[in-house]
Amino acid sequence: MSVALIDYGAGNLHSVHNALKAAGARDVAVTADPDAVLAAERVVLPGVGAFGACAGGLRAIPGMVEAIEQRVLRGGAPFLGVCVGMQLLAEHGEELGTHAGLGWFSGAVRAIAPRPGIRVPHMGWNDVTPTLPHPLIVPGEAYFLHGFAYEGEGVVAITGHGGPVTAAIARDNIAGVQFHPEKSQRYGIALLERFLSWRP
Repeated sequence: MSVALIDYGAGNLHSVHNALKAAGARDVAVTADPDAVLAAERVVLPGVGAFGACAGGLRAIPGMVEAIEQRVLRGGAPFLGVCVGMQLLAEHGEELGTHAGLGWFSGAVRAIAPRPGIRVPHMGWNDVTPTLPHPLIVPGEAYFLHGFAYEGEGVVAITGHGGPVTAAIARDNIAGVQFHPEKSQRYGIALLERFLSWRP
């Protein structure tokens, strides 16, 4: 089982790598090589930081976006986006200007509106509540850290932070989670275990 963990300068790679290994992945390649992505059985796109900087970092690697799309959209490899890695699946993000995403899902990433008693960024443990059945997503608690949230199609789970906030999106062989599995202890490791055995 080979997993390509994409290194584009915008992810908590060490922790995600360790979490994948703890979940049972034997061959995890932390890579900025499009050829390694094309050869992988599964693809994980992490992400920490501003949407625009992450999108720019990904596009700055020659051939990387094309390799991901070839392997995932046309090749059918199971894909997991984590935090900003999930947000990048949207058409655009509105953090520090408007920036194009990958456009795999019809939607946008917008600021969480501050409200009385609601802190932004949304940080800490919170419920994950499925809204549609999905083999990767089960009820539980996960660790969140974000000030912007996805709004659009494909939502399969929400959390609550002054109202419903997207916790996970999915379609076909593609899934993304706003929370951090690598920081979500047993809940996060169990999610990664399901991802590693997922046969969409």
